[in-house]
Amino acid sequence: MIEDYYKAEISFLNSEISRLNRQIEADRQSRLPDKMNPFDNPTEYPEFSGDYSDIMPELDAPDCTIPLEPELTERRKIKRFYSVGGWCILGQFFISNLLSYAILYILRMVISSINTGADMRTISIYMESSSIFASINMLAFIISNVGFAFMGMKMAHIPKSQLVRTRNFSFRKAIQYCFIAFFLWELSAIVASGINDIFVKYGYTTDVMDLDGIAVTGTGWAIMTIYTCIIAPLTEEIFFRGMLLRVFSRTNQRFAVFATAFFFGLSHHNIPQFTLAFIMGIFLAHITLKHNSIIPAVIVHAFVNTSSTFMTYIEESAGYIFTAVLILVMALVGFFLLCVFNENNKLPATTPAQSRRGMTVAKSSIMFIISVFVQLIYTIALIFM
Repeated sequence: MIEDYYKAEISFLNSEISRLNRQIEADRQSRLPDKMNPFDNPTEYPEFSGDYSDIMPELDAPDCTIPLEPELTERRKIKRFYSVGGWCILGQFFISNLLSYAILYILRMVISSINTGADMRTISIYMESSSIFASINMLAFIISNVGFAFMGMKMAHIPKSQLVRTRNFSFRKAIQYCFIAFFLWELSAIVASGINDIFVKYGYTTDVMDLDGIAVTGTGWAIMTIYTCIIAPLTEEIFFRGMLLRVFSRTNQRFAVFATAFFFGLSHHNIPQFTLAFIMGIFLAHITLKHNSIIPAVIVHAFVNTSSTFMTYIEESAGYIFTAVLILVMALVGFFLLCVFNENNKLPATTPAQSRRGMTVAKSSIMFIISVFVQLIYTIALIFM
């Protein structure tokens, strides 16, 4: 009996020790900061930014708090992400252009050697008007967009599966987002037109794209259409919202939204498309954050490009009045849906600690600053030279 009594006591004590250990562990866990939302920002989408303990390992310790100003080690790790983004932006810019020029130059030499009687000007016109020019540009942008997107994700340790791991997305939301994008497209056209009027007043033009004589053959038009409506939306979203937005979102999602929209606009190298891409880029980044995937942005991007491509043909077949009414109705519906969307989906705000880890750190990254200046200088040169 006495032996049974001691056994019962020992069992009870073991049970109490286990209970106390569980309570201690629970108390410890309750004091640990949220590694997915270390800045305690209720307006952000924590799953998108990822685990912050790979930047600040101290988050694994109880009662750890993030200082207002990042310390040297944390600042260096944050700057590395901005540098990765800057490297990829520069790489995408130079490779897309150099690869196109290199392939075009080689083909000119090959065609010239085959047709010895043709001059270079004639060969260039032939290549631009046929499917050759369109195909080379499509190939160059596919390689540069996708290649540097995956390179950046590897450097930043971002799994490729995160590109398409979509959350809370539906067909109804896809329709809603497409109407919103249509309104934003029309709004940007009005803004761009006003900016162009100012430039024209001083003897300049914002439209530096001369597409006359480009891909006028049936095959060339088909390749340009496929690229504009399918390939470009997919590859650009992989680069800008798939890689760049995640890289820049590690500490400050609001900064990442505007930074990627800015670079997305600059990548088009003219003011009308910059205006559209910047305004649209903010919305595309927002829905990417919200759904944790590029799928919604790809659908919306493809819809906008397709609408832009075929609106002229709709006007030619259905008439100006019908097209104008159609555009007005769709834009009004889009404006209403945008108001509804903004009621429940605000852009992420920024805490004081995050503001010290956004532009403040980004501008200390040499590669980030160089990527801004290179794109700006190239765009300005196209406009004023």
